[in-house]
Amino acid sequence: MTETTNLVNAIIKGIQEKKGQDIVIADLSHIDGAIAKSFVICQGNSPSQVEAIAESISEVCRKELKEKPVGVNGLGANQWVAIDFVDVLVHIFVPELRTFYDLENLWEDTKLTRLPNID
Repeated sequence: MTETTNLVNAIIKGIQEKKGQDIVIADLSHIDGAIAKSFVICQGNSPSQVEAIAESISEVCRKELKEKPVGVNGLGANQWVAIDFVDVLVHIFVPELRTFYDLENLWEDTKLTRLPNID
């Protein structure tokens, strides 16, 4: 597996540990000029869950891969938290903002992988 794949898998684990929902992986690796190789998009049902998911992702990536994000934006308000791992950008939304920004469909030619929710 590539480093990016390992990172995406660790991010997904962090999301699922806090019951994040509707995980979508957008593969941007074939798009010239894309700001990352992948986006991982998910949602939490409340601002506190969004914060917990963000913390879980950072912890799993640090412990398993010794990876730290280069930037985290949105903590405090916890409506939309973006975590930048350079090759992978993670977006954690509350449902209303996710619907409004619709990042999954920002690029029409990207491959989307939707993961089933775990109970």
